[in-house]
Amino acid sequence: MEPTGEYFVGWGTLALINAGLAQGKNRSGLNWFLLSLLLGPFATFLVVLYETLPPNQGDGLP
Repeated sequence: MEPTGEYFVGWGTLALINAGLAQGKNRSGLNWFLLSLLLGPFATFLVVLYETLPPNQGDGLP
């Protein structure tokens, strides 16, 4: 079974969702977007587990 365009659209959408989740936790949305492109659902699991950073420490990945 070959990957279709739908697979890539879903993976990209998940990366955007992860970036939004990360920004909501005062983390770098761009870093998490790029990480999500590589790790996909595993990155979602990580971003959900990490705690919210205080507003002055939003420097990206842990």
